[in-house]
Amino acid sequence: MSRTTRRHRGADPRLLSLVGLMVMLATVVAVTAAIATTRNVPDSAGHVSTISALVLMIALGAIVKTRLRIRSTTFSFAWVETAIVLGLALAPPPWVILSTGLGIACVSLVNRLTAIKAAFAIAKHTLVAGGATLVIMLLGQRWPPDGLWNHLIVLGTVYLVAAVLDDVLAIPVIALASGTRIVRQFRTHFDLRLAGFAVRFVVAALTLIIIQADQRLLLAVPPLVLSLHLAYSARIRGRTEQQAWQRLARTTDALNVVDLDNVLTTAVTQAAELFSADEVEIELHDGGRTVRGGTGGITFDGPTGTPTDVDGTIVPAPLEGHDRTVDVGMLRLRFRGPVQLSEREQYTLRTFASALCTAVRNAQAYAELARVADEHAYAASHDALTGLANRRHLLDEGTEQLSTRHADGVTALVLIDLNHFKEVNDTLGHAAGDQVLVQVADRLRGAAQPSDLVARLGGDEFAVLMRGLPAPAVAAHRAETLLAALHEPFELDGMRISVEASGGISGAPSNGGMAELLRRADVAMYQAKRAGQRISTYAPTRDTADLGRLTLGGDLPRAVADHEFVVNFQPIVDLGTGEVTSAEALARWHHPTHGLIDPLRFLEAVERSGLLPAFAEAILDQALIAAVSWRDAGFDVPVAVNVSPRSLLDARFPGSVLARLRAHDLPPDRLVLELTETLTLSQLDVVDRVLSRLRDEGVRLALDDFGTGYSSLSLLSRIPVHELKIDRSFVTTMESSAEAAAVIRSTLDLGRSLDLDVVAEGVESEPQRRALWELGCVAGQGHLFARPMPSGTLLAAMQRGSGGRPGALAAPLHDTGAVIRLSQNRRQAGRARPDRLPHLPA
Repeated sequence: MSRTTRRHRGADPRLLSLVGLMVMLATVVAVTAAIATTRNVPDSAGHVSTISALVLMIALGAIVKTRLRIRSTTFSFAWVETAIVLGLALAPPPWVILSTGLGIACVSLVNRLTAIKAAFAIAKHTLVAGGATLVIMLLGQRWPPDGLWNHLIVLGTVYLVAAVLDDVLAIPVIALASGTRIVRQFRTHFDLRLAGFAVRFVVAALTLIIIQADQRLLLAVPPLVLSLHLAYSARIRGRTEQQAWQRLARTTDALNVVDLDNVLTTAVTQAAELFSADEVEIELHDGGRTVRGGTGGITFDGPTGTPTDVDGTIVPAPLEGHDRTVDVGMLRLRFRGPVQLSEREQYTLRTFASALCTAVRNAQAYAELARVADEHAYAASHDALTGLANRRHLLDEGTEQLSTRHADGVTALVLIDLNHFKEVNDTLGHAAGDQVLVQVADRLRGAAQPSDLVARLGGDEFAVLMRGLPAPAVAAHRAETLLAALHEPFELDGMRISVEASGGISGAPSNGGMAELLRRADVAMYQAKRAGQRISTYAPTRDTADLGRLTLGGDLPRAVADHEFVVNFQPIVDLGTGEVTSAEALARWHHPTHGLIDPLRFLEAVERSGLLPAFAEAILDQALIAAVSWRDAGFDVPVAVNVSPRSLLDARFPGSVLARLRAHDLPPDRLVLELTETLTLSQLDVVDRVLSRLRDEGVRLALDDFGTGYSSLSLLSRIPVHELKIDRSFVTTMESSAEAAAVIRSTLDLGRSLDLDVVAEGVESEPQRRALWELGCVAGQGHLFARPMPSGTLLAAMQRGSGGRPGALAAPLHDTGAVIRLSQNRRQAGRARPDRLPHLPA
């Protein structure tokens, strides 16, 4: 068996050294044979014809061979060793050695092999002939031996040595030339090589037997050799194709992954193995990406157009589907030498390219689905405007952090709220407000530590979750850094806008989880706002929403069930006559341990507890019962009830109010619902439907604390109220503050323009009463007339009256029948609203 290569990798010095060593050994063998030949010089025509026959037989043995390609190198399985063994039976060994070299040299010349390949072929076969000769000499027997069994034993020994020597000399060279391991190369087609050895041995044995029996039978040897050669070649091709289809099936199965990088890596390595290519290149149209590599893995992954260092034959195959309507890229096989794929290999390449096209499309589709899913997951956990984490993400991260906080250090939360931010929206528009929020988010993100989680909770409220703090005191220092980042003015369309902020700090609670941490930071933030500070740290002693840990002891559910919430009433009187015109219901908690608790200390806890609907219904019930009792006693006095903004977010609230009115048989206009301006402004879109339904049913609406919010006029254009209530802070300072008096005067003018009643809160003295009345204010409430009291006490006061007038709580500002000189404002008010003049007693 012989192997020849069609190209040599001259770059491998080990290969050159190995071939050089073989040439040197073969030279020694050839010189030795030449010296021996001088002792037995061919001296007749028969000798010349024998040598010629030997050269021809060796050449034919080298030409008639089975080829196998590995990358750009083609290896040949030939009959040279068979020709050598037969030659040894026909001629002296030195002649056979020299004829082998000459015959291989002739074949190399005809095939135009390079010098190094020709030298390797001549040297290898010369050494094989020399090795076979050496075996004969060592056996010390006559060749061919006498006797059939001696003949077969000696022939088998000589042939075995020649075959093994052929493999030993050829396999290392093949491994170096093809870049494969020697052990792997030795195992490749070992069974076929063994079968070929057996076939050629049989041929050699039969040939020698025929020569001994009758040389005329040699005419049957060439057809037999040709038949065996064709069968052996077909066997090799069948085995090769079977292995190729099996590798193709395994490769296409391996491509069934959803990660594009894995698909490309598998395709490159498997294609290099499948087609025995020196380099495989995959070019993708989408993204301009090119991947190259071989059996060892990926060697290049980058933009299309980058040159490769592998020169030689390129076999392209488009990555397209079976219908050729989809083209995702190009597959290229590169070989360092001249290669032409067989028809079977071309079909395999098209099949592989089609499977790779499908795999790439599937991986790209999966990547797109994963990208969309990631976008949705990101959108679900991040604020769309600022890109910060949203409330949901903050709660999830905070909950996870609190579960491991003992191992990671101290956890703290800073809640930041922008002061007067609504002024930006109302003055410059929401687009400008959005720009400010984006800049605030950027500054907070820049000032925060890498381990911090910055979130936007909604509106102008932000939060920063600090993790792994070495001590609680560090949170205050870090919070100061965050708020300091917001101190500098913001650039907005060429304008510089200053936005102040308040912050609240809370450390991780021992229980209650993330919800409690957020609540405490919220409490601390509002403490900072009320105290006029930039930042405040949560203190349990100042937590009005947590008085004595009421929210943890189940007090609120019990208070609602046991009717511990009571209602006091403060009358609203006609400023001119002193008569009661309505009464405001004020809730109190009569706690069995803490006594009477003001709503400012428990209302937030009620709203957070989920008991607000039951609490509101209980207060409304008591207020309506009081109004019915007053009516039955002859005093048809409407009752005003404060409404929590959270109640207005409940679509069931209007139905509950109307149901209570029907249950107590009280007309809807006998109920006034007081709304807090600063708390409902940000939720107008939600409460519009609730308020419109109540107003349409006849319930009267009042706007409490008017003038203290940031958008009073904007609010009035949206909320369908009947009444405005001037905040007590303006009434208290009206005598000393021109600004307060101007606000009151403007509010009264606004009320007359919009046909709204106006009530002044906090009337404490007669001068305030008279001044308000002269400005055109019809009604007021305050300690001048009465403090909040139970409904029965108020009924008794109305029955007792003032100055013998039931229903009056103060003396009138004028006597019956007196002539009154009205101020200009008062006269204007009288002309504009004759029905609003004070009621004069008969």
